Amino acid sequence: MTATAPHHARTTATTSRTGRAAARSRFARRVGHAALLLPAAVASAGAVALGRSDAARRWWARTAEQQPGAGRPGPARLLAHSLLCLPLGFLALIPVGLEILFVLRGVLYPVVQAGPYTTAWGGPSTAGAWLAHFGVGLASAVAGLGALWLLDRLHARLARGLWGRRVGAWPYLVVAAAFTGGVLLVIAWTHQI
Repeated sequence: MTATAPHHARTTATTSRTGRAAARSRFARRVGHAALLLPAAVASAGAVALGRSDAARRWWARTAEQQPGAGRPGPARLLAHSLLCLPLGFLALIPVGLEILFVLRGVLYPVVQAGPYTTAWGGPSTAGAWLAHFGVGLASAVAGLGALWLLDRLHARLARGLWGRRVGAWPYLVVAAAFTGGVLLVIAWTHQI
């Protein structure tokens, strides 16, 4: 009885690690798909316009986690979905910008911002200023990854319509509200600079 307990514990631990690795991989894939929504929407609209609907269909099937043979949305539906993804793609630029700012203003703060740091957050020392900017940047980066994940989930919900499934009105309302909020945020941020 004691001989099987360690084996069971090892098997459970291995399964648990494998499950966590798969979840991290799915999360990274979803974040990556959301970060690429804008170029994907433009490229798939172009592909449909050039008569290459199959390429657009494969891309949207992959990003929406559909089986390749699940259905064959026509060019009009693919083009409409590509145009609907433009606001989502523009929204994705905000969290992508947060990730870039984290690297430039958080990780590389002493490299991109020359001292003295007397008036900087965490100053007057270089280490204090870097730690303060790194901490704020890290929190923003985590929020940005969460926003990208949410955008991918919203896109996956909208993409169900490509394959003839019921979507409902709320995803469209969320896209409109989020896009409006994103535009207002960018306007306010540019006026603050």
